[in-house]
Amino acid sequence: MRIGELAEHAGVHPRTVRFYERLGLLREPARTSSGYRDYDDAALNRLTFIRNAQAAGLTLNEIGGITQLRDEGTTPCAHVAELLDTKLHHVRHTIKQLRTLENELVALVDRSRSGVRNGFRGVEVARP
Repeated sequence: MRIGELAEHAGVHPRTVRFYERLGLLREPARTSSGYRDYDDAALNRLTFIRNAQAAGLTLNEIGGITQLRDEGTTPCAHVAELLDTKLHHVRHTIKQLRTLENELVALVDRSRSGVRNGFRGVEVARP
């Protein structure tokens, strides 16, 4: 299949496919006699994997490490589990920070509403 067809099936722009080729995430495909890139189903599978891995929060560099292990014949399961565990830890930390921010914003909204009822229109923000 040509690059436009591959890109459409994967839900990306053809420039994205070329970019992934330059990064080494996708192998350079065979060319037709007229010079067009000719992708196979393996390229679509790889492109789908890249998109899914990005959706899971992995960087292109991390994805490259996984695909390299795979290309070398190594099953990257332990490596992937470690990467995802690190991502999960980061997400949980971010959620904790966002909950703290949410509580601070709720308190500010409550104070500003009570201040408006009492004739005060400003909001004092505590500074660390």
